[in-house]
Amino acid sequence: MRYYVIAGEPSGDLHGGKLMQGIATYDTEALFRFSGGDFMAEVGGRENMLYHYKEMSFFGFVQVARNLRTIFRQMDIVKRDIEEFNPDVIILIDYPAFNIRIAKWAKSRGIKVYYYIAPKVWAWKERRVKSLRKYVDRLYTIFPFETDYFRGHGIEPHFYGNPLVDDIAKRKSTLPTREVFIAECNLDSRPIVALLAGSRISEIRANLPDMVAIANRFPNYQFIVTAVPWIDKSIYDSIIAGSEVKYVCDRTQQTLAMSEAAIVTSGTATLETALMGIPEIVIYHVPWLYEKLKPYFLRIPYISLVNINLNREAVKELVRCRLNIDEAEQELRAILPNGCERERMLNDFDELRKMIGSDGASMRFAQDIVNSLKI
Repeated sequence: MRYYVIAGEPSGDLHGGKLMQGIATYDTEALFRFSGGDFMAEVGGRENMLYHYKEMSFFGFVQVARNLRTIFRQMDIVKRDIEEFNPDVIILIDYPAFNIRIAKWAKSRGIKVYYYIAPKVWAWKERRVKSLRKYVDRLYTIFPFETDYFRGHGIEPHFYGNPLVDDIAKRKSTLPTREVFIAECNLDSRPIVALLAGSRISEIRANLPDMVAIANRFPNYQFIVTAVPWIDKSIYDSIIAGSEVKYVCDRTQQTLAMSEAAIVTSGTATLETALMGIPEIVIYHVPWLYEKLKPYFLRIPYISLVNINLNREAVKELVRCRLNIDEAEQELRAILPNGCERERMLNDFDELRKMIGSDGASMRFAQDIVNSLKI
């Protein structure tokens, strides 16, 4: 069968690559055409990639507004490409601002539409639920709590676990020893605290300065910012200059595995950290107006995926326009070894892992996709 897959972000590329690999296992004659990234290209062939996500990623109102002409041009090109490829199904991966429009167009052309990794409509822009119900033939979710949510809105979702568990399990088997990691990254012997400052320049500039300020309070620990490879090192260097914070690039899970705790910017990283069993606090810098209006726009009481899934504040969330460094220091001390909250948090993470499910999710999703198309 012929599969057209669209992912517009790094995480979508990662999960899309694993999903495509699973589809190729269950459908040995599968043909792929896609927009995504390097992980998807490894499976589907770089010659079959229309756009790399780096060409499609526009975040925030200002950046989107400045690139509207580019976005609409890309959308028209994708539509023409889909028509030429004539797929049996289009598989959309998150990236809702772009993908929901593609779903609407595809539905009008009678093309089957599957949505893998449902948009987080339960947090904001709930109006998108109507579009999912109207234009998507099969919706796949990666969080257990989403099942009841979408059923309550007239959609029967399909949940087979979370592909992040697959990624963690795969990397766990290849982790270096602590000694090797320290030597390769030019670190010292002090215990480590990981700093996950986000995957976008705006997030890093907003959150990393506060993380550095917290790090200055803990001279007996070494703090490592886990940099992402698509952001220039100079961005990090301009913020950590003059501090003892270390820079390590493209080794997030390795750094977490060697850490006693982590300070994490909200997002998938909060779930990744918890599933790896690393105590964490969540900080997120927001504009003053957002902090005041948050109760009116955010439909859920939490921002971290750990707390959203457990439906309680298992990890401390410091969502502030101006972070109180004293408060943050106290919260971090509470989850470090011998801290008063550490054991409780680790028990909460055990509960979370049971909820999320075992590894192999990507293959289970892929099998369902292939089998459903045979009906």
